[in-house]
Parts: sequence; structure tokens; C-alpha cells
Amino acid sequence: MSETALGHFCWYDLMVPDPAAAPSFYGPVVGWTTAPFEDGPEPYDMWMAGEQAIGGMMGMSEEAPGVPPHWLAYVSTPDVKATVAKAVELGGTVMSEFDVDTVGSIAILADPQGVVFAVYEPTDPWTPDEEMPGVGHVSWNELYTDDWEAAWSFYSSLFGWEEAGDMEMGEIGTYRMYARDGRQLGGMMTRPDEKIPAMWFYYIRVPDIHAAATAVKAHGGEVWNEPMEIPGGDMVAHCRDPQGTMFALHAAREG
Repeated sequence: MSETALGHFCWYDLMVPDPAAAPSFYGPVVGWTTAPFEDGPEPYDMWMAGEQAIGGMMGMSEEAPGVPPHWLAYVSTPDVKATVAKAVELGGTVMSEFDVDTVGSIAILADPQGVVFAVYEPTDPWTPDEEMPGVGHVSWNELYTDDWEAAWSFYSSLFGWEEAGDMEMGEIGTYRMYARDGRQLGGMMTRPDEKIPAMWFYYIRVPDIHAAATAVKAHGGEVWNEPMEIPGGDMVAHCRDPQGTMFALHAAREG
């Protein structure tokens, strides 16, 4: 077992039919550049937020027909085999397990309600940055699920996530926020209608949400929920990229 911290989001892969086309969209929208990863077994381009790599992009697997374009997040673990065993014990499903030379051990899992995520034990021990996510980073990790209480039982047991407050949202129900090691990571809720699939949904922080939303439209994407203020004064907008991948924009409250 390594000294890697358990239960923190540490990497995000964009899975789309044409990864080569993705930078021309995400660059103008969220400011990312790309850089090649030289040490892997296959060519792989990383997303760069300034000088920091925060994720990458991959083509869709032909072994999974019918899977829509999506973001896949990796959650850190000091012992991937132990985490996989725990996930199965809690009702999860193992989709694949593999090692990547110089990178680490990875498992792709589905929670008991079928929502997919990954766990990652890096070769070199990893701990999260002390500062909260800045511009260009994923700042909020949100789960839409069929039963938020069952999902909370699974993820909190698996990763040690801590309750960070609930918001009652009327007919929609409870929105549970969660943290790890005192660091707020995101929230989860029972999906409000069948139009929104059960899925993980990621918010990317931008300096100006109106400019970013305009760039989404200008570069072939869709804003299906225009910029709006949320409790606390921050702004969010919900979008799709030109290949159909859902994501959100987040801008912190001014001042």
C-alpha cells in the first residue's frame, strides 16, 4: 500500500469519438492547452491547466458500443486491489482492471446503480493540492443517481467521504454535499427526471462564465442551462461539447 491519499478526484479523461477535435473546443472555452504524454504504451494527449496536467483524452472503445461520449474521473487510492474488493463487497461491479507502466494501477468500476467511475493507484505516491481548485480545474464533482441515499452509503463507505451539508430542493429532494479530509469535493442528488441520465457530472472553473458560455456556442457546443446564480453567489452553466459530452462551467462569486 502506498502513501497516496484515499478518496480524492485526481484525473479526468474525455472519452469521445474524435479526440483530435476536442482541443479546438475546450481551448477557447476553458483555456486548456494540450501536451503529449511520452511515457505511456500508446499516444496520449493531456489537458493542461497552465503548467499542470489535469486529465487527458481518449477515443471511444469499440468494445463498448452504445456508450455515449463522456468524462471519466479517477479517484485516488493507496491500494487499488483493496478498493476494488471493497467496491464489490458494497455492491459495485468491476468493468476492467489493468496496470500501465510508469503510471500505476487502474480499475474501472460501476456503482450499484450503474454509474461508472475509475480508481487509480499511481506509481508515485500522490496527495491533493492544499489549495482549492483554481481556474481551469474541475471544481465540483456532482452525481445524478436513482437513489442518492443508497449512492451516499456506497461512496462514503468506499472512499471515506464526509457529509458537508444538505440542501432541500423542494420537489427535487435533498442535495447532499460531501468532502474528504475537510476538503469539499461535490454533491449528489436523485436525478430530477429521466431526461438526465444517472451519471457523474463535472464542473470546470472559468474566470467569466458569460464569456465561456458564449464560446461554447461559438465553437459548436450547446448551453442547455444558461448561466445562473447558485446558493452562495457562484455562477454555473450546463453544456454539451460538439461531440455530445455533458459538462458544466463554474465561476466563483466576485469579491
